[in-house]
Amino acid sequence: MSKLSIRDLDVQGREVLMRVDFNVPLKDGAITDDTRIRAALPSIEHLLKGGAKLVLCSHLGRPKGQANPEFSLAPAAARLGELIGAEVKLAPDCIGDEAAALRAGLGAGQALLLENTRFHSEETDNDAAFAKQLAGSAEIFVNDAFGTAHRAHASTEGVTHHVTTSAMGFLLARELEYLVGKLESPERPFLVIMGGAKVSGKIDVISNLMDKADAFLIGGAMAYTFRKAQGYAVGDSLVEDDKLDLALEILKLAEEKGTRFLLPPDSLVTNEFKEGAETRDSGVFGEGGAIEDGWQGIDIGPAGIEAFVEEVGKARTIVWNGPMGVFEIPTFAKGTEAVARAVAASDAVTIVGGGDSVTAVNQLGLDDQMTFISTGGGASLELLEGKELPGVAALSEA
Repeated sequence: MSKLSIRDLDVQGREVLMRVDFNVPLKDGAITDDTRIRAALPSIEHLLKGGAKLVLCSHLGRPKGQANPEFSLAPAAARLGELIGAEVKLAPDCIGDEAAALRAGLGAGQALLLENTRFHSEETDNDAAFAKQLAGSAEIFVNDAFGTAHRAHASTEGVTHHVTTSAMGFLLARELEYLVGKLESPERPFLVIMGGAKVSGKIDVISNLMDKADAFLIGGAMAYTFRKAQGYAVGDSLVEDDKLDLALEILKLAEEKGTRFLLPPDSLVTNEFKEGAETRDSGVFGEGGAIEDGWQGIDIGPAGIEAFVEEVGKARTIVWNGPMGVFEIPTFAKGTEAVARAVAASDAVTIVGGGDSVTAVNQLGLDDQMTFISTGGGASLELLEGKELPGVAALSEA
C-alpha cells in the first residue's frame, strides 16, 4: 500500500484528528445499528493505547449546513463511550472556541467527539478556512471513514493541507486491500455478480472489470434493459430505454474479450408490486419465454437461480454488488437469498461491495461467512470503477 498507515505513527502525547463514519441510523434519538461505530474501534483503540489526544469528527445525515439537534452526534458519543469503557465528551460544535478549549484539555489516551461537521455548509464545499479550523492544533490526521472517502470534503481532503502527516486507519486500509489489492491479480475463475436497478449506475464497474473477470452474472432490473436490447418482450419491467444501445455494446465487448456475460435465463414476474402478490415464471428467454404487458420482472426465476448458483460454485474470487431482485419484499427475495447463500458457502474469496447487497447479507445472517464486506456504497463502486478516491489521494505517501 503506497499510503502511510496508522501503524507507522508515533502518537504519544500528540493531538490526532481522526475522520470516522458515525453516520448511524437513529430512531427517536436512539441508535438502531452501531455497526459503523464498531468498525472504527480497532483504529480508535490503537490510537488511544498509543497515547494520542484523540479528536474524532464525523457527519450524520443531511442537515444541509444548519445546526439541527435531530442530527446531533450525542448518541454516537454515548455509544462509543460504552464500547471503549471511558467517557467520550461531545463538543458543542466542530469548530470555535468551545471546541478548541475541549481539545486543549485532552490528556494522552483520551477521546473527544466533535459535533456534526455538516452543521456547516463549508464542510461539503471543502472550504479551506473551515478545514484549517477543523484541523486545529492537530499534527496528525487519520482517515478511517471509507464511506466518505470518495467525497472531497473539508473533513476528508481539506484538513490534510493543514497537518504534518496524514495516514489511513485500519478500516480504510482493509477496504483498499480487498477492493484494489486482491483484484489486481485475483485467483481464478474471477466472477463478478452485478444487480440493482440501472445499467447506467454500473457501466463503469463493468467496463473496468471486463478485462479482469472471467464471468459476469447480471441480475436486478438492469437485466431487463439487456433483454429488451436483445429483442425480448419484457412487459412493464423497469428498463432504461436510452441505454439499449449501450447494453448491446457491452454484450458485444464481452463476446470480443471472451468474457462470459450471463443474464438470468428466466424471471419471476408479478402484476402487483406488493407482498403476497401473484407471481409466475416468465419461461426461458429464447425458448418462448416472455413477460406480458401488465406484468413486470421482479426477481430471477427458478432456472436463473439454478444457473447462477452453479456459476458461483465454480468461482475462486467473487465480487458481488447489487441484489437479484426486489429483496425488500419477501415474495420477491428468493433469487437474492439463493445467490447470497451460494456465495457464503463457496470456497472463493468473497467481496461484497456496499449498499443493498450488504443489507441482504446482514439480514440473512451470512455476514460472518463472507471474506470481506465493504462499509461504503458509493466509495466501493468508485474503487471498482478504477477511480482514485480524493480522501485516499490526499493522504501522505508511505
